[in-house]
Amino acid sequence: MPLLQDKDKETIENQFQEELAHPVKLVNFTQALECQFCAETRQLVEEVAALSDKVELEVYNFAIDKEKVEEYGVDKIPAIAIVGEKDYGVRYYGIPSGYEFSSLIEDIIDVSKREVELLPATREALAEIAEPLHFQVFVTPTCPYCPQAVRLAHKLAIASDNVRADMVEAMEFPQLAIKYNVRGVPRTVINETIHIEGAAPEPMLMARLQEALKTR
Repeated sequence: MPLLQDKDKETIENQFQEELAHPVKLVNFTQALECQFCAETRQLVEEVAALSDKVELEVYNFAIDKEKVEEYGVDKIPAIAIVGEKDYGVRYYGIPSGYEFSSLIEDIIDVSKREVELLPATREALAEIAEPLHFQVFVTPTCPYCPQAVRLAHKLAIASDNVRADMVEAMEFPQLAIKYNVRGVPRTVINETIHIEGAAPEPMLMARLQEALKTR
């Protein structure tokens, strides 16, 4: 049974036709056993990729395709990497369902365009960051505020080679939710030490990030 309804397929297909500029590759890591929502995640990206000839899909077995796992730095499944002219570090861990499905579609478009909308001050701050930053944005499918946090983190990753950003579905990875003390979503964790609650506006996120980096 298809996961996407016909009306949604038509909407996304038209959106892709209008907005996709360059080819995009969806890289899905999965395996047959012991993986919650792996089959559904694979089906979802298959249905999305079928809506445009500019969207390519590659599927790898997490347990077998070790070279690809290492290449993309994937450490859990189900996983999706959105890759354009290069690997921008945009990752989804867990099925992007509910409100997060819109993030997936918008990220595909941004990667295809090879550009994102960010404030000039944000771009200036990103240019001054010399160390690698790893964003983990914990979400749930029913959280209406989570896509804002995910999209901002992914935009930063697309704009900067020093940033990689993961959406992490908290209920699919409860051990990580416990590790990072996720009591509500969205919760953004940067480099294991910086924690930001809620969908912080872009200036607030960057101010918090710069403050944390200066106090190290």
